[in-house]
Amino acid sequence: MVKAPIAKEGYIYIAVLALITIVVYATIDPYWSIVPGVFMGFISFFFRNPKREIPTDDSLIVSPADGKVMSVCEVYDEQFLNEVGIKVTIFLSVFDVHINRSPIAGEIKFQQYTCGRFRPAYKESVGCENERHSIGIENENMRVLVTQIAGLLARRIVSWVTLGNVLEKGERYGLIKFASCTEIIVPKTVEILVKKGDRVTGGDTVIGRVLG
Repeated sequence: MVKAPIAKEGYIYIAVLALITIVVYATIDPYWSIVPGVFMGFISFFFRNPKREIPTDDSLIVSPADGKVMSVCEVYDEQFLNEVGIKVTIFLSVFDVHINRSPIAGEIKFQQYTCGRFRPAYKESVGCENERHSIGIENENMRVLVTQIAGLLARRIVSWVTLGNVLEKGERYGLIKFASCTEIIVPKTVEILVKKGDRVTGGDTVIGRVLG
């Protein structure tokens, strides 16, 4: 959905820091302008929007986010799947790409934004306590629930989609500003191909395969 090399949500931060850098350079000291210049570089890096090679096999489920797999466990999902599924939790540090991607192709049949706390995103309870945004995606073969979760630094969840939108697999649908967490719940019929501690990249890493 967003194809620019930097997500538009970062433009205002970059513009402000660029202006500060110029003002400091011209009116105070060129050396001091390095500080806002470095921050501007980091913000540009944080909001980067890289291209990814999306697997075309319909049986493959791709990661919805970049980061580190914190857990893989069975849960009962009463929001969308209404059955026992497998949840994969991914922690995003401030150095990871923060744009989220659809793990499968399908239509958004469920959407819910929940206000909450802003605990560190690596805590196990953040999926229940922290501010979050969930979408349920369905196609002819399966349903999955993906949740963006705010963290201690991530105070803004951004979504570019709504109910009824049809997503392609790997399509960008939103982002979380600064360190955060993303969860995906899939049916038990899915063979999970990642484990705790693995590094994954959104839209590129295959995290599961539909059996049968």
